[in-house]
Amino acid sequence: MENKNNTRSLGKTGIMLTPIGLGCWQFSKQNNLAGKFWPKLEDDLIEKVVNLSLAGGINWFDTAEVYGNGASEKALSKALQAAGKKPGDIYIATKWWPMFRFASNIGKTIDERLEALRPYPIDLYQVHQPWGFSNEKAEMDAMAKLARDKKIKHIGVSNFSATKMRSAWEALQKHGISLASNQVRYSLLDRKIETNGIMDTAKELGISIIAYSPLAQGVVTGKFHDNPELLKNTGFRKSTGQFKPAGLAKSLPVVTLVKELAEKYKVTPSQIALNWLIYFHGNTVFAIPGATKEVHVKENTGAMTFRLSDEDMVRLDQGSSIFK
Repeated sequence: MENKNNTRSLGKTGIMLTPIGLGCWQFSKQNNLAGKFWPKLEDDLIEKVVNLSLAGGINWFDTAEVYGNGASEKALSKALQAAGKKPGDIYIATKWWPMFRFASNIGKTIDERLEALRPYPIDLYQVHQPWGFSNEKAEMDAMAKLARDKKIKHIGVSNFSATKMRSAWEALQKHGISLASNQVRYSLLDRKIETNGIMDTAKELGISIIAYSPLAQGVVTGKFHDNPELLKNTGFRKSTGQFKPAGLAKSLPVVTLVKELAEKYKVTPSQIALNWLIYFHGNTVFAIPGATKEVHVKENTGAMTFRLSDEDMVRLDQGSSIFK
């Protein structure tokens, strides 16, 4: 369901989120290996990014334990407090890191997560990867206990296959809880979830998809096609296929169409790509683009201020079908 304030229910939880939230990986302060993916952002810039996101209508933020070992969570909390936001004014999603851990660790580390985000509650707690020492059923049982104990409000997963997502959903059903979401990589240049069962299963069970890398790390905007010199500043990313010459050549037809539509709607290419993501599948998909500059935030929030025509949605669907 969607209302006039441009919010929609996250899964079957009833919490009403804007179709676009702010991804906060870039607030990691370079604190650990995951944090080194981004340059170190100073507190004043983080506060500006959060303030502009709020001003543009965004009402939720996605972070994780592994983003700087709590640095992102702490920076987000500090910025929200500086913006005068009280608990309940906004929503926060964070994630438990399962690698080399058992499900029992979920309960043991929750107070660390709550402390990092204090005074804000955890509205959505997600298992970050399907790589733990315990299976998803044990993890969901541990998550359900946190929900019963009122340590968290809702439960999600991330990077789960269709099979594991269904298994997690079934485990939570036994506790009378609905699985809220599955956070996965999804963009016009990576549509595998539409053919591997994830999207179909999510729609069947009423689970929201939260799309990370919704701009394919900037590739879909065409900036790397237009200025290959920018590739030098992409760090780890430039070693991935989509940044190599063959990858850029493959994505060029989609980028060209995105740019054409950006001119038609008098918006930016990133806004076209995000608008397609959040509306093409009805209310199923939320997107969490990041932002390291003020202009990024304005583009993110502006993507919610218009709507592509059905005809143009189909053109983008057909034009990017090679990436399914």
